[in-house]
Amino acid sequence: MFSHILQSDQSIPTPNEAKLAALTAGPRDSWSIARSTFFSTGVNRASLDVIEKAAFFLSLDDEQLDVDLESSPGWSYLGKNFLTGNCYNRWFDKSFTLIVLPDGTVGFNVEHSWGDAPIMGHAAELVSAYEFKGIQNQLPGEHYAENGSCDGPIIERVLPTRLRWDITPQCTETIQSSYGVARALADTIDLVVVRFLDFGSGYIKRQGFSPDAFVQMALQLAYLTDRSSLPLVYESSMTRLFREGRTETVRSCTAESAKFVQSMMDKSSRPEDRIRQFRLATDYHQHLTRDAVSGKGVDRHLFALYIMSKFLRLDSPFLKKILSEPWRLSTSQTATSQSGKIDLAPNHPDAHRCLGGGFGPVDKNGYGVSYIFSMETALCFHVSSCFTCPDTSSTRFANTLVESMRSIRKMIESASCETLANTPSKC
Repeated sequence: MFSHILQSDQSIPTPNEAKLAALTAGPRDSWSIARSTFFSTGVNRASLDVIEKAAFFLSLDDEQLDVDLESSPGWSYLGKNFLTGNCYNRWFDKSFTLIVLPDGTVGFNVEHSWGDAPIMGHAAELVSAYEFKGIQNQLPGEHYAENGSCDGPIIERVLPTRLRWDITPQCTETIQSSYGVARALADTIDLVVVRFLDFGSGYIKRQGFSPDAFVQMALQLAYLTDRSSLPLVYESSMTRLFREGRTETVRSCTAESAKFVQSMMDKSSRPEDRIRQFRLATDYHQHLTRDAVSGKGVDRHLFALYIMSKFLRLDSPFLKKILSEPWRLSTSQTATSQSGKIDLAPNHPDAHRCLGGGFGPVDKNGYGVSYIFSMETALCFHVSSCFTCPDTSSTRFANTLVESMRSIRKMIESASCETLANTPSKC
């Protein structure tokens, strides 16, 4: 199919249509007006209709890579590229854009309104698992031929046709304006991706702690170290126990977690007191998580009340205050092992492990952190912030987070068996 595209039409896009997709990256109001003004009739409507009825958008990037994709700078480049692209080679309105780089590296850009990260993570996990098993000849005749090729049988397929557009000078101005806004926003995103190889979920569980709660405590310790204060912390939690369930918020920064991270900063505090407070904080975090996934969270309830107040034109100072507080630390764990086909054990090849995904900071003066337990002995962190904020640095926070993870492990290992047993836990 790709060969057909190259052979059938070798003309380059006109200047007016080259950055057309930037309309989906700019302000939503501007795109809405442009749709009704320039894309409601004729060839433009027909071409837009083809895109919007497609299952997904495919971007075949042609930019040659000059980074080492087996290093943090390389992973950070991939993360930023998949998140923003060049602001006109992603169709941000689509459910997802499948992105293929010149070397065969694949990623997604996902529009959030229709679904959440576990859905695309599940799909990516299946693809990776089938690829790995196919290479290992565990699926002969199903995905790979005996000679190792994946050409598959020749079938009759609908060949692609080039979409035609009638871009007026006024439409071109709108495209350029949207591109300028999107480019400025993309340029402010400071995204860093790091792999943490010291330990992973296996070690944490052997110590009797929740891996997610462990990371949440490390995040708060890192933030306190980085900013000398504790923020309002957002952690996304799934409500998939319910039909059409989406997410609920776990407000991870609690009185218990605050006491723990402050004890870690207090050089005079005893290891026994730290580990005891750590146990209280992680246990309470698990309690909040269980409440969130079982429909007992508070944030979606408050948001529904706010929507009702707007509909009924009732002023609610309390709801305005609560829902306007900035999430200076917004976090999310990327689910893994959903398919049952990816082994978290260390013997599964790194090439078939997902680095997870990320997002921009929710607050321009804060951080966005996504993390994935890619294997039992490792994690991957995506840290984002804004270059425009003089008080944040994704690189600095990522490094601080790594040290916080190590500090908590050192605290656990320095505590006596008796202290761990009394928290209670296993020694």
